[in-house]
Amino acid sequence: MHQRLQLPAALDGSVWRYGNAASANRKHTHVELEFNLVTRGSGTYLVGNRRYGIRRGDLLWLFPAQEHVLIEQSSEFEMWIAVFRRKTVKQAATDADALALLRQSFDGEACRRLTQADLARLESLSTELSSSREHPGLFNAGLSYALLHAWQCFERATEVAVHDVHPAVERAARLIRDQAATLSLDKMAHHAGLSPARLSRLFKQQTGFAMADFRNRKRLERFFEIYGTGQRHTMLAAALEAGFGSYAQFHRIFRRNAGCSPGEYRRKIS
Repeated sequence: MHQRLQLPAALDGSVWRYGNAASANRKHTHVELEFNLVTRGSGTYLVGNRRYGIRRGDLLWLFPAQEHVLIEQSSEFEMWIAVFRRKTVKQAATDADALALLRQSFDGEACRRLTQADLARLESLSTELSSSREHPGLFNAGLSYALLHAWQCFERATEVAVHDVHPAVERAARLIRDQAATLSLDKMAHHAGLSPARLSRLFKQQTGFAMADFRNRKRLERFFEIYGTGQRHTMLAAALEAGFGSYAQFHRIFRRNAGCSPGEYRRKIS
């Protein structure tokens, strides 16, 4: 899926802090170059056919032609996201060691673990940029510096362990994310091109989650997106639309993953 980012016309990109979001992520690309700086918690990123287990200190680059999706994140997960318009990258990346930023995709490992000093400096720089958005001239000048500085930090960092994702696992994960209705394991395996037992075993090995657990987490993400603040749907209606078979199943999965009952959650947001 190609995604269009809504960037203010006066700015050469954007920088913002991302916290654990109850939303249905989709694998996507966009024309802007992007980096993610993980500052808290842990998560799992799919970039093309590679899977990265990310945690605090990891810097991940996402190039325009590379499909990517954050498929899992811990409850305390936070990261800085920075995106750069194509023209900004062209204007800034003029030195020989920065020319790689002009590529549409990146051949090497896209994620590396920063030193503590580089992490602290890049965190501070991201905070400064985020607070200067009301001053386009200042923001744009700082954004170009942040782009080149982040790339320097990346080049001297250590590589994070990465695993190639089997195409069948990627297809299964996409089916689970994109379809609200529950597919049986047999149908999922048929679409993915493997036997049910092989697909289940490979999915667990490569994502770290059993298929049932992954499906339930994605259902919860869809529930939060549909339910919102509870103004348009009842919890039961939102749960059924999200793919849960019954309120009892929804209640059990909700408590296990959210740490409270649906009723307690409703009272917190009302």
